[in-house]
This record gives sequence, C-alpha cells and structure tokens, in this order.
Amino acid sequence: MTSSQEPVITSYAKAPAKSITAGGVTFAYRELGPKGGIPVVFFVHLAATLDNWDPRIVDAIAKTRHVITFDQRGVGASSGTVPHTLEAAADDAYTFITALGLDKIDIFSFSMGGMIAQDLVVKHPDLVRKLVLTGTGPRGGRNIDKVVGVTYWDIFRSVITRSDPKEFLFFNRDKVGKKAGKEFVERLKERTVDRDAPISNKAFGTQLKAIQRYGRSAPSDLSVITQPTLIANGDNDRMVPSILSADLHQRIKDSELIIYPNSGHGGIFQYWEKFAPVAAKFLTD
Repeated sequence: MTSSQEPVITSYAKAPAKSITAGGVTFAYRELGPKGGIPVVFFVHLAATLDNWDPRIVDAIAKTRHVITFDQRGVGASSGTVPHTLEAAADDAYTFITALGLDKIDIFSFSMGGMIAQDLVVKHPDLVRKLVLTGTGPRGGRNIDKVVGVTYWDIFRSVITRSDPKEFLFFNRDKVGKKAGKEFVERLKERTVDRDAPISNKAFGTQLKAIQRYGRSAPSDLSVITQPTLIANGDNDRMVPSILSADLHQRIKDSELIIYPNSGHGGIFQYWEKFAPVAAKFLTD
C-alpha cells in the first residue's frame, strides 16, 4: 500500500524539481516512475544539467522503475563549486545518494557520468546492483585526455554554424547524423517549465580539466566490478574513442557490449528506439 495517492509521473518533462542538502551542498534532482524497489540513478555528461537527459530514454526506464537524475555539485541548480577531480565528483554522488536514504541503486551513465560512476562503484561496490556505461571509457583510457581539444574545436564549429555544440560533439556530420542531432536537441526542449540553470563557463572548464586528469591517471582495477554491466556506444565516438568501450567490456567480467553503426558519441540517442527498450529490459531483469 502506498502512503500517498499521488499519480505516478512517467514523463521526464513533468518530473518535479526537488532538492536535498547534504555535506554542505544543496543537490538539485528530479524523480519519476513508480517508487519502491531499487532506484535507477542517472549520471550525466560533461557540461550537462538536469535538462540534458533524452526523455525517450528516461521515460522508457521510468515506466517500470523509480528514476532519479541529479545535478553534480556546482552545476545547474546544485550549490557549491565543481570539484577538480572525478573521484571527488564520485564522493559527491555518494553523499547525495546516501542523503536520500538509499543503500542500493542501479546506475545509468553517459560519458563523464560513466567515468564518475566507475569511480563510485570501485570505491563502494556494495552500493550498486546493475551498471549501464554508455559513451565512456576507463580511467587512464587512451586519448581520453584529448577531449579538451575536440570539445573546443566542436564548440567553435557550432558557433560558426549557429548550432548546438552537441550536434557536432555527439553525432556524425553526415546526413543521418545531422538529422539525429537536430532531433535530439529538439527532444531536450520538451520540458517547458521549471527548467534548470545552464552550467557556467568556469564550471565547464573545471570539468574538462577533471576529465583530462582522469585520462592521464593510472587505471582503476575494474575487476572489482562484478555487477551485471551493459556497455554501449556508437562506432565513431570522437570524444571518448569507441575502442575504449571495447576496453571496458574486456575488463569488466561478463559485461554486455553494444556498438551502434554509423554513429558517434551520442549513438544511444541516435538509436534511442533500439537502445531504450534494451536498457529498460536490462535494468528490469
């Protein structure tokens, strides 16, 4: 029996904005889907806020699962300043998760969020039941540190063409990729009220340097990850090279790997019609 008669929200565009204060930081978050059971916590990408999750993927998972998205410290509506390392970001995530009273979660992560998620699982293996790692790579992964140059070049290109940088960073620049990029950016606008504050330039720069540091540091021992793990990417990821998804797959025992053809960093968004049900099923089983 539920304690309230509130209708279950399964549309991310309508998920209420909430906040909780822990460790001196007020974390902004949203939640949706049926409560009860283990929630799925979403770890977002570089420069992203609560408004950067593709509603087609969130909504598919929220049909059957309690979903929680949150802003990292110093990002969007969360207070404080962005930490200089991804390990510290993982510590912040742990502070947020435990403040909600959770002792077991599933994780859905993308890009930088996947790097933070790995650090969290390595440090707190008992916290996580299942893990989804998309568009990401391992600590010390080859060429992750080149993300700074790629990112600034694509931002420059997007300014010239008056486009959203994600159209360049996440998608191939062929006809298919351009169409997928524009459709993705439009989906992110579906929430029309109570939108999040954009990331500041300073916070964005700090995150970029933290990713660079992650790429240049010693590898983590990923053999400690024994949770069921789903890894996915496009075959032409320029931000976090696709080969690193295969690297993760080799290092995480019994993990599952999906590589989508003719797609980039945002392969899961380009192929959301295929990927969303796969991710939802993986997290439900």
